[in-house]
Amino acid sequence: MDKLIKLLAAELNQPENYVNNVVTLIDEGNTIPFIARYRKELHGAMDDTVLRNLEDRLNYLRNLDKRREEVKRSIEEQGKLTEELAAAIDNAATLAEVEDLYRPYKQKRRTRATVAKEKGLEPLAILLFAQAPDCPEPSVAAAEYIDPEKGVETGEDALQGANDIIAEMVSDDAEVRKLLREYMLKHSVLTSQAATEEDSVYRLYYDFKQPVPRLQGHQVLAINRGEREELLKVAVLTEREQSLPLLYKMVVKPGSPATEFVRAAAEDSYDRLIYPSLEREIRNTLTDMANEGAIGQFALNLKPLLMQSPVKGKVAMGLDPGYRNGCKVAVVDPTGKVLDTAVVYPTFGEKQKQEAIAKLAGLIKKHAVEVIAIGNGTASKETEIMTAELLKVVGAGVSYMVVSEAGASVYSASKLTAE
Repeated sequence: MDKLIKLLAAELNQPENYVNNVVTLIDEGNTIPFIARYRKELHGAMDDTVLRNLEDRLNYLRNLDKRREEVKRSIEEQGKLTEELAAAIDNAATLAEVEDLYRPYKQKRRTRATVAKEKGLEPLAILLFAQAPDCPEPSVAAAEYIDPEKGVETGEDALQGANDIIAEMVSDDAEVRKLLREYMLKHSVLTSQAATEEDSVYRLYYDFKQPVPRLQGHQVLAINRGEREELLKVAVLTEREQSLPLLYKMVVKPGSPATEFVRAAAEDSYDRLIYPSLEREIRNTLTDMANEGAIGQFALNLKPLLMQSPVKGKVAMGLDPGYRNGCKVAVVDPTGKVLDTAVVYPTFGEKQKQEAIAKLAGLIKKHAVEVIAIGNGTASKETEIMTAELLKVVGAGVSYMVVSEAGASVYSASKLTAE
């Protein structure tokens, strides 16, 4: 827990004791709007955006820790967990990195590599993949593994099995996948083609190409819908000739009789295993980013509706009652524009109440306020009594009403309000 708190504090540039307090409040079931408004003394008045980022990051890091332990436990049960591997898993900064490290040990469905291992060809694959300078020619090495009883009829059969094993070893290498994933995200192109001759709302995407880094969220979501409706065929294309040299650099060692054999196995790994897998990952990443963007756009469209003037054609004053933090005041014009804000303390005693009345009377006169809205939450009754006295001071022409605060606290501490 201490490590988690330190990490969150460093990432968010916040004191550790405040971060620890927020984590405790979240674990107790408190919501971000509640913490932002009513527990300021415990978090140093962090705004709701910081608190929400903290909660999101907390959940991610906890899921990451949980997955690390699950992966280490699974590998340990197989008797294959080494100190170096455990350290690599502990130091993995993302879930994707943890999954890449776990990939060689994950229980897989029956593959061509597992079939080859069952035929006793794994030692041959390891020998050739090492690419030692004194390694025998692959055909010579393969001759020793011919065994008709195991289904290895010829040296070619043995080499094919070794190729399948090496291809899977390359595909399961975490560093290989990380490098190629980063390259594909930067240099791939998303394409879509018509899957039918009939016209549809997806006609814009019947012959569409766009580099992955330049894709817009609405394009991704539209293409996904067209694919689900079987009107579009979608692919992520990467220049094979540009990707393969990156792969060769990591797995091919020159100067060995087995070099060309490993090069061919690496190509097979890329075409058959790595590329299709990373293509799915990139599609998922694009979809997640597009969904986030769609939510943001929805918030943008909702803002004008929420910010409409509360009473048509009138300057309004809003009172948000409260005890400890006082009564928050805002004055808005007929268009909803904020003209003034203040905080008064009518519940702190008679003197403070009279000061509040004087201050509010000044705001009413300054901005020609015609209506006052009082929230029906904590300290609403006391604030209403104070408002009745206030109206005696300002005279006729001003009225008040008590309004529901339902949803107000959640909205006031939302991302939309912060923006």
